[in-house]
Amino acid sequence: MRRKLVVGNWKMNGSRTSNAVLLSEIIAGLGATATASAVCVPAPYLAQCQEQLTGSSLAWGAQDVSAHASGAYTGEISIAMLQDFGSSYVIIGHSERRAYHGETDAQVAVKTVAALAAGLTPIVCVGEHLDEREAGQTDAVVAKQLNAVLEAISGDDVAKLVLAYEPVWAIGTGKTATPQMAQEVHQMLRGQLAAKDAVAAAGVQILYGGSMKPENAKELMAMPDIDGGLIGGAALKAADFLAIIHAAD
Repeated sequence: MRRKLVVGNWKMNGSRTSNAVLLSEIIAGLGATATASAVCVPAPYLAQCQEQLTGSSLAWGAQDVSAHASGAYTGEISIAMLQDFGSSYVIIGHSERRAYHGETDAQVAVKTVAALAAGLTPIVCVGEHLDEREAGQTDAVVAKQLNAVLEAISGDDVAKLVLAYEPVWAIGTGKTATPQMAQEVHQMLRGQLAAKDAVAAAGVQILYGGSMKPENAKELMAMPDIDGGLIGGAALKAADFLAIIHAAD
């Protein structure tokens, strides 16, 4: 039985003051949930997360990482830096990184390999745009994105991945894939993982990342291959984020 996982992606939001309130409210509301939870925050706030969340059940991580260990890469953040602040997770290949920063499937694969080698859990994002969905290309697009990662890692490393399926047309638009639509893609992704390592694939958490909200979380996470959510806007409101976490129980 895979444990559910709910991860908040704060994107480029937050302040020290508002973060302190949000994190305190989340910690206070978690209770005895069986669902794993984490927040992936802007890099400047990793120290605040380490300070405030150490000893709690809420994990934390980053929204991107460099594939390079160190050196002349102005503006980049290394894995060692993330580890300095106790990060457990790192989002890799988010659709916004692919769209706004030109990240390729190959770069996503290299970053994933680096994160795995360092013991961080990569949350590898895949997803299609609306025109690709309407052209019936969803499976081909997400399979290509995932395959770039699978070709770069060993079968043993499959078990260390977290995947996030984020239909790009459903991010921040208010549109959401129906549970059945999302399940079909999640099932396909698990089959692709199984072709690499069947035993490991059965344990990989595959999150849904397209406008999951308290209103639809329970129905989405009732699907057999939807193991949680990568949450954007709703993660910035403690009540909404907690409602999604508890919907997974």
